[in-house]
Amino acid sequence: MGGAGTHGPRRARAKLEIVPAPSIPSRFVGCAPERFSASDWRQVSDLWAAFEIYSPRTTPLRRIAALGRSVAECIDALAALRLDPRNFEYLPLRDPLAC
Repeated sequence: MGGAGTHGPRRARAKLEIVPAPSIPSRFVGCAPERFSASDWRQVSDLWAAFEIYSPRTTPLRRIAALGRSVAECIDALAALRLDPRNFEYLPLRDPLAC
């Protein structure tokens, strides 16, 4: 009794898999959201975007500097580019065409 045969208790085996997180579409970095198509909005909706803060000295274009699932991910991406995260504002991207 209790052996490994057909009469003993069965041991459940869990199979764990690492599932990669969906990648963030980096092709939108450097783009202006005002020019996004409906398809573009579907891909970036619910992500956070970093935009350089306007100042008379810099007068930046309104372009996405970093994308992430959170503000922290945007800050990490900016830091990797050696940009000062304090010079950026972080906004959630919401599809303006969604109801």
